[in-house]
Amino acid sequence: MRLTYLIPLLLFVLIGIGLAVGLTLKPREIPSALIGKPVPEFQLPPIQGHEKGLATTDLKQGAPSVVNVFASWCVPCRVEHPLFMALRRDGLAPIYAINYKDKPADVAKWLDQLGDPFTQIGADLDGRVSIDWGVYGVPETFIIDGQGRIACKHVGPLTDWDLDNKIRPLLRDLKAGRKSDVKC
Repeated sequence: MRLTYLIPLLLFVLIGIGLAVGLTLKPREIPSALIGKPVPEFQLPPIQGHEKGLATTDLKQGAPSVVNVFASWCVPCRVEHPLFMALRRDGLAPIYAINYKDKPADVAKWLDQLGDPFTQIGADLDGRVSIDWGVYGVPETFIIDGQGRIACKHVGPLTDWDLDNKIRPLLRDLKAGRKSDVKC
């Protein structure tokens, strides 16, 4: 008789423990199985108004680079865009982009309005390449080392803090050939 009262109580305690553990997790720190591995093999056509698309070989040029996955319909992408303009002015690394499931005219208009910080942009019209990169949603930003390996993945829009405390220091370390202590 007492066992029938203990089973629901035990289940309640286990569920409570599971929820408590879940509250301690940081949702922006989604681990990526691709960290330290080469970027996926891909080749994307250019977006409207650009001559060059983006391919794996562009990211294996011997210097670190940044890859941003964005879309014109993405509100957080608009919020973080001025940070990419600032990063471009810094000249620490080329900034590439994968335009995710966007209408060609919309992305052209968006870049005309906000400015274009990107060295090259590939149009991922069906989202297949983004899936290969392990993208959960836009925006996401990747730091690539000089050998074309993914050194860092940032999920969600970048903030000034992210740029000052993670992205710039990591790019400086990679550019100097130093092992970085920056956690992404």
